[in-house]
Amino acid sequence: MAAQVETLQVTGIRCERCVNRLAAALRGHEGLESANANLMGQVSLQYDDERTSREELVAAMARSGFREVEVV
Repeated sequence: MAAQVETLQVTGIRCERCVNRLAAALRGHEGLESANANLMGQVSLQYDDERTSREELVAAMARSGFREVEVV
């Protein structure tokens, strides 16, 4: 396992319901070990880069309306 840890800044997180929607978008994603989001739009991801990629995780978030702004 090659664990990667990244924190992304995303748009679209404005309330707890948004955080829950983001969690649902990532839930069950193969290779994702953990994800944490705050109301400031920071999303911390820990994932196995042999089973998924940063691009796949960003795409999963984008499908639910969350867009990456910048890497923090």
